[in-house]
Formats: sequence, C-alpha cells, structure tokens
Amino acid sequence: MSRNKDRMGMAPTRPETSGPPPQIANGIEGFSFVVPTEFVDLPSRGKFYSESHPLHGQDSVEIKQMTAKEEDILVNRSYLRNGSAIERVLQSVIVDKRINASTLLVGDRNAILIAMRITGYGNDYETKVSCPSCGTSQKYEFDLFETNLEHGEAAEELGVTDNGDGTFDCLLPKSGVTATFKLLTGADEKQLLQKIGGGKKMKAASSIITSQLGSMITAVNGDSSKKAIEYVICNMPSMDSRHLRLMYRLTAPNVDLTQDFACDNCDHEQEVEVPLGADFFWPDR
Repeated sequence: MSRNKDRMGMAPTRPETSGPPPQIANGIEGFSFVVPTEFVDLPSRGKFYSESHPLHGQDSVEIKQMTAKEEDILVNRSYLRNGSAIERVLQSVIVDKRINASTLLVGDRNAILIAMRITGYGNDYETKVSCPSCGTSQKYEFDLFETNLEHGEAAEELGVTDNGDGTFDCLLPKSGVTATFKLLTGADEKQLLQKIGGGKKMKAASSIITSQLGSMITAVNGDSSKKAIEYVICNMPSMDSRHLRLMYRLTAPNVDLTQDFACDNCDHEQEVEVPLGADFFWPDR
C-alpha cells in the first residue's frame, strides 16, 4: 500500500557528543525526530473527484503515521459520542490540509484507515468472528496486508453510463426507469448512518434499504426533485432495488476485505469479509 517504504519506521538518529552540535526541534535541544509519512494508493485513482478537488486525478494521498496525538482523538469520549472521532483522526493524518476528510470517497477513506491501522498497530488484526456455518463466536487473526484495491468495474461492461462527474446512469430492469446515482463520500455515509440510527430501533431497521437508496440516487429519468426521487424509491420493485445496489457496489472503488476463514469448532472454511469492529483502532494489548 505504501510507495514510500524507505521513509517508514525510521528512528531519529541520536547525535554523538563529540560530533556536530545537537539539532533543535521546536526549540527543544536534542530532538530532531520528524514523523514519517507514506503514500496510500487510492482505489478511485482520483477519477471521480471534481476538478476543484485536491485529489482530482491523483492516484495516492500522503499521510503521516499515527502518533499519541491521534490516539487521544480516538479515545476522546466526546468525539466517540458524536461520531466524529474517525473524521477527526483522518483530518489529522492527511498531510495536504486542503483536503477535507469528509469529502473523501468511502473507498478512499477505507484505504487510508487500513494504512493508518497498519502503521499504528501492525498488520495483524485479531477480532471476533461468528462462523457462517455453526455460529460459534471466536477470535480470528487477519492480515491487513492481504487486502486488495478495487478500482470499480468498467461501467460500460455493466450497462451503466459513466457521466464523468462522479455520477452514473443505470436503467432499472423491471420499471424501465433510468436512475442516476452518485458515489458516496464520508459526509454522505455519516448522514446515512445518522438517519438509520436516529429514530426508534424498529423504524430505523425498516428503513435501511430506502435510506441507502435515498443517499445514492440523485435523479430519476432526469428529474432531480426530492418528490420524484422519493416516489420512485418507495415504489421501486425489489428486482430494481437489488440491481441498483449491485451496480453501485461493482462500480464504486473500494478495498476488498474478503479473506479466508477456518472455524476452530466445526472446521468450516470459506471467504468472509474482515469485520472492522471497535477493536480495529483499539486493539486488546
């Protein structure tokens, strides 16, 4: 993932007493350590950002490695309560401060978060997994180096039209409606999670699919009005809903988190998606 390996993991050199005078960092004599940085490859390769976005046409982004400052952000109770901890730590590690972390595409955010986890706590990630066969919950170790970037399948091969501005047109097979959908950013994802989790549990659970579609769809048959979009979503046949969500998943650049899993209890083996739980940035030490 890093294309700047020579700069990773380099400890600061300690000046010899008989050598040149010690360096001064931030007015403190004897400290010359600079936090290493690395370049993280972006699944989007900068293709789906507007021309005014700092990442337009960029296939990587420079981040600094995690420090105690970022750990403070991750354990801040206020940030955890309002859901801003991840957003703030992303903003903290991105070197180019013109980049607003909330405007990053979800797949690019995931790539950065995984790179942060590797540099901060290593590539071995142990977490609880429920066996798909017997249901036994067990601790299982995944290797984050084994993740792969997905740049998204070619839209034309899927029968989807790439509009060149981060949106796509998809003909829904059952209703014949042309739905225009966008790739979600961090801000979109946060808004979606708040909408799903903001009401009563039963109501929130029953609106997951329609809320997801509402976050994706920007127009129907060229009509971008909220009324038209809501009507189509509420009356969309299940076949159309599944087709649209599949087209989104295939065209959206992201990180492939599927890895092999073997159950300790029943010996069942299959590929599973690595669960990014609460222990992803808070490993049990």
